[in-house]
Amino acid sequence: MNGQAQQDKFVMTVLKNKKNGYFVEIGSNHPIHINNTFLLEKILEWKGIMIEYDKKYLPLYKEHRQNSIHIINNATLIDYKKLFEQNNVPLNIDYLQIDLEANNGSTLETLEKLDREVLDNYKFATVTFEHDFYSTNYRDTRANSRLIFEKRGYFRVFDDITNFGNPYEDWYVHPSLVDMTYVQSLKQKNQKNYTDCKIKGVLGLNWEKIEY
Repeated sequence: MNGQAQQDKFVMTVLKNKKNGYFVEIGSNHPIHINNTFLLEKILEWKGIMIEYDKKYLPLYKEHRQNSIHIINNATLIDYKKLFEQNNVPLNIDYLQIDLEANNGSTLETLEKLDREVLDNYKFATVTFEHDFYSTNYRDTRANSRLIFEKRGYFRVFDDITNFGNPYEDWYVHPSLVDMTYVQSLKQKNQKNYTDCKIKGVLGLNWEKIEY
């Protein structure tokens, strides 16, 4: 797996190795190294939209991620309704990644923008959302993001995925687009694997301990 916390394994497993899927990757960074969609594109023949602020990655995207659309821009400034319509993005999208900078508000601002502009019409089967609760509570990103996903009908499979004891991500599914019998069993199976985090009062799930 290529994902930082094997987010790609979560997506592939929940969606039963679906082929020809579609993703929206916000905060793409390097196209291969610690990238959550590389294997989806290369092994399962997915395509999607990669959004990244740092233009240094564009030549690498063109070389290694030829099936996807590359947007070099500030994620908080994009007109997502226009972007989705112009690129014929399917109404049911298989994976959304939001991995930005929670400490400057861009993570929550981008989610709020998606909520205003596209979430009335578009759904994501799986979502990994980086809230970086261990390092910041800027604009209460963790709590406010959970309210938005809950309002939109998403089911939080894993709370506070951790790395070295630091809680930093929530993982979701949309019940209308996945096998909820499997998802419920996955959630239940991993309840025993939650442990105390470095933040007092927070239980987290070490990504290396997830059982599929």
